[in-house]
Amino acid sequence: MSISNARRLDRETLTVDLEARPGWISGAERTPRAGEEVFCAGGAALVVKVLGRTSDNSRLLELKLVEGDGKPFFAACSNILVPPQPAVAAA
Repeated sequence: MSISNARRLDRETLTVDLEARPGWISGAERTPRAGEEVFCAGGAALVVKVLGRTSDNSRLLELKLVEGDGKPFFAACSNILVPPQPAVAAA
C-alpha cells in the first residue's frame, strides 16, 4: 500500500524568505505583540495571540493572513520577520 504524497509540503514553502523584507529581523530577535503585522511564509499576517515557547525557545504565535481565507494558524517566532522597531500608533 503506497502513501499519497499529495498532501506533503516542501520545507521551503513553510520557511520564511529572510530576504523578502529588507531591514526586517527574525522574530527570534524581537517578539511581536498581538495586533502587530509580521511577515511569514504565507505573506503579511497579523498576530492574534502570543503563546508559549517552541522547541527552539522562541515564542509560538497565532497568526492570521492579511489577505486570503483568514483562518488562523500557528508559527514560531523564529520563522517570521518583524520590523526592527514596533509600529507606534498615532495619537
